[in-house]
Amino acid sequence: MYIAILGRQPALGIAELERVFGGKSVKPLYNQAVSIDCEEFDIQRFGGVPKAGKVIAELQISSWHQVSQKIVQYYANEWSSFDGKITVGISAYNFNIDAREVQKTGIILKQKLKKYNTSLRLVPNPEPSLNSATSHHNKLGLSKNKVELLVVKTDNNKVIIAESTGAQNITAYAKRDQERPKRDAFVGMLPPKLAQIMVNLATCGAQPPMRILDPFCGTGVVLQEALLMGYCAYGTDLSAKMIEYSLENLKWLSEVRRDKFDYKVKEGDATKYQWQLQIDAVAGETYLGQPFSAPPSPAKLEEVMKNCNHIITEFLKNLGSQIQPGTPVCIAIPSWCGKDGKFTHLPLVATIARFGYKPHEFMNVSQNDLLYYREGQVVAREILVLTRI
Repeated sequence: MYIAILGRQPALGIAELERVFGGKSVKPLYNQAVSIDCEEFDIQRFGGVPKAGKVIAELQISSWHQVSQKIVQYYANEWSSFDGKITVGISAYNFNIDAREVQKTGIILKQKLKKYNTSLRLVPNPEPSLNSATSHHNKLGLSKNKVELLVVKTDNNKVIIAESTGAQNITAYAKRDQERPKRDAFVGMLPPKLAQIMVNLATCGAQPPMRILDPFCGTGVVLQEALLMGYCAYGTDLSAKMIEYSLENLKWLSEVRRDKFDYKVKEGDATKYQWQLQIDAVAGETYLGQPFSAPPSPAKLEEVMKNCNHIITEFLKNLGSQIQPGTPVCIAIPSWCGKDGKFTHLPLVATIARFGYKPHEFMNVSQNDLLYYREGQVVAREILVLTRI
């Protein structure tokens, strides 16, 4: 049993985990964490999970004071004869406490271990939980002498303690996002984490080999993440410039990784292109329309929506005529945030069955919750998870 600490938009992380492990294996603990009934968990495969850990204890107590006593008692005994220096971080989730109380637990443990001549370095807590960057840079969870305790209070007042198995490798994400030779801010820059989520939503965790199509491949971010996860990648784009960018970026990836990846990239209009290779799953960001720095007027929004709805509808019709029933599809489409904070969705979302697709039904989240956006952003990415019927 593992627990996963979820990211900024937790519904996306839950959906990703459900698609890979099945809805019955994923159980929400509170709004930022879930438990996963699985044998192994590789955090570097999941874009929506900043931290994860293997469960070592479930307690029927809920006060931090009692939990703290249990932690000190257990680890003072466990590490009393440890040979070498231990680095420890403690992260508390869903407790009504401040960072000092969490830090105090670590200090007491350090004092106890000192009596046994065991050296412990405590990672400072500026907040009750360490952020994933701190966990990553301290290499917590990656060896037996670098430990992070993830302590989660559930909504039904139980406590789960897990030992971290690592945090997301933000250094690697930044490298493949920022060091790619070709980027284009005008067409939008899909974050590698979101691309990773979308590939998982499309593949359902199926083992390679399988071929992932991105019909709007842009600079190749989805193709990149699919290749890194062991899949074959097939990309098309209306723009010759984007095809050139994708090819150069994927060549760079092969050189950096010293690996020979299986990919094909061709120029083509997704609304009428005839794809030549077998398509096992589809993942990609469609046309998001005009960027806005402030909510547009109703007339302008209507104009942009109509254009986006037409292009994406024609794409779905064209794709549907070329893929087999049962083929999974995950696409990002635009949704617009108004001044009231409410989102306006494309009309096609409500009539998707007319085009031959069935929305996936998640157990713990709704498709309506699958929005990726930042505070103050007008155009959000709405993630549709579909199956060809």
